[in-house]
Amino acid sequence: MSDYYSIPRKKDWNYGGKRWRLSRSKIDLFQECPRCFYLDNKLGLKRPPGYPFSLNSAVDSLLKSEFDVHRAKGKQHPLQKKYKINAIPIPHESLDIWRENFKGVECTHEPTGFVVSGAIDDLWFDPKTKEYIVVDYKATAKTEAVTELDKDWQDGYKRQMEVYQWLLRQNGLKTSNKGYFVYCTGRPDEKAFDGKLEFDVHLIEYVGSDGWVEGTLKDIKKCLKSGKIPKADKDCDYCLYRTEIGKLEI
Repeated sequence: MSDYYSIPRKKDWNYGGKRWRLSRSKIDLFQECPRCFYLDNKLGLKRPPGYPFSLNSAVDSLLKSEFDVHRAKGKQHPLQKKYKINAIPIPHESLDIWRENFKGVECTHEPTGFVVSGAIDDLWFDPKTKEYIVVDYKATAKTEAVTELDKDWQDGYKRQMEVYQWLLRQNGLKTSNKGYFVYCTGRPDEKAFDGKLEFDVHLIEYVGSDGWVEGTLKDIKKCLKSGKIPKADKDCDYCLYRTEIGKLEI
């Protein structure tokens, strides 16, 4: 059995179990495919995981350390100055917890009873509007730098930002609709490697709207309480694979 994949999971980690929480990624899974979401959270039959993106994790760690240097000084980061952003990296007593996977920013959603959570990358503050700003780090490698969120697959990034904004508001923070992605694009077309990978770093502004979150949480509650496995999303590759395999005599 793989060290990274074991099904079904222990019941404590399924819906109704004492360890179950509704994470930001689970909310996105529901929107991607309710069937996969139900199989995962109600029956403990999660999708096989992809390989970990160790390079992305390394970039995240380095960016956090870099912004923390300026946070400690109460000064702007050069990237904020470059883009003329009226904000500074802000210290907060809960920031270390809010950044930690499997903890993050959390709240109890009274209408559903869900404990909803999500781990943010960074938190900025606008001294003029007195609003907190959600910031997310992204890393990839392309021949051209990523400077805007114009692809369908990036819609998940936008929803991610909006869930974080919603969570901070549930924790009593006056949070701006405006958030930022620090997008690092590795250059695969450099003439030589020389033991280092060069990145283009861009700041991408995104104005979010969390109005969909409440309704989605209620839909998730209905899904989990229904006792019926939902239909597969027509674009779900995992469900298509399961359907085709089921047609074979193995």
